[in-house]
Amino acid sequence: MAARDYYQVLGVDRSASDGEIKKAFRKVARELHPDVNAHDPGAEEKFKEAAEAYEVLSDPDRRQTYDRFGHEGLRSGGFEPGAGFGSFQDIFGAIFGGGDPFFGGFGRDSGAGADIGEVVEISLEDVLEDQKREISFEAVSTCERCRGNGAEPGTPIETCPKCGGSGQLQEVTRSIFGQVVRAMPCDRCGGEGRIPETPCERCGGAGRISEMRTWEVDIPAGIEDGQRVRIAGAGHAGAAAGRQGDLYVEVRVEPDDRFTRQGTELITRAEVPVTTAIVGGEVFVPTLEGEIALDVPAGTQQGDTGRLSGRGLPPLHGGRRGDQHVVFELVVPTDLDQGQREAAERLAETLGERSRPSSRR
Repeated sequence: MAARDYYQVLGVDRSASDGEIKKAFRKVARELHPDVNAHDPGAEEKFKEAAEAYEVLSDPDRRQTYDRFGHEGLRSGGFEPGAGFGSFQDIFGAIFGGGDPFFGGFGRDSGAGADIGEVVEISLEDVLEDQKREISFEAVSTCERCRGNGAEPGTPIETCPKCGGSGQLQEVTRSIFGQVVRAMPCDRCGGEGRIPETPCERCGGAGRISEMRTWEVDIPAGIEDGQRVRIAGAGHAGAAAGRQGDLYVEVRVEPDDRFTRQGTELITRAEVPVTTAIVGGEVFVPTLEGEIALDVPAGTQQGDTGRLSGRGLPPLHGGRRGDQHVVFELVVPTDLDQGQREAAERLAETLGERSRPSSRR
């Protein structure tokens, strides 16, 4: 695939100043940042493309070569597009001097426990009132025997000899921007800076164990299908002093063939005999709390609607329930005997023009 024009990638004119180019790159970098654009699987490649454009246009010699000879001129001069690119962290560190210039870090706090996602199902009737559901799931918890330090109780904890107690190791690599120094958690102590002399018998020195956990989840009335309930601190335990993750429970509302939901409003259909539609009467309509009689006005037409006030669903944060809307569907008999057919014909003769379709429909 042909490489895109570097000026187009950054959205600047060919006459842009160095300051304008840097400003444009920072803008693009912010838009493609993983904490903002996590839903876009192509964000990292787009970012690398922007970083490549910035690398060329921020260097006077390379920019001059590119302006005169384009991509081919850069390649013939030994420039390798994208060479040495690593992760977002590497590129941000090389360009902006370390760290994340926009959000102060990538993802969760260092050592923080991971979040847990679970799913519960409820019926449409359950949406009417607050619910409680008990769920069980596997989670990483702090070891109670060693209280998370990984050492057998009563034994000492030593400074990690590999990282000298810092919990981090530094790795120097070469990239398109020169030398890049990356800090990463020590693989010997897991980033804690200390290791137990005698590992805990229960957790093997990890300080954490995996176990089944049971939690009672409060589900508010009015919740919609796919919404999540967050329970802070109910996720996986963090390492060392890292905070515990959260538990996210997605609520699935089972579909009910009798109803169509639109927010707090419910829509259902009711069959109405054609004779009832002509002279009026009532039909029984299903609601979330059982069947209820609904008046059918005389002269009801196919698709006309009735309303059951307050028979819908409550809003999520409390308030008046919505309404239930009933769409009337006329039922025309197809198995009339001779007497019924003659009676229908006499009715049609009596009605005359009024039995024909109305011009408003």
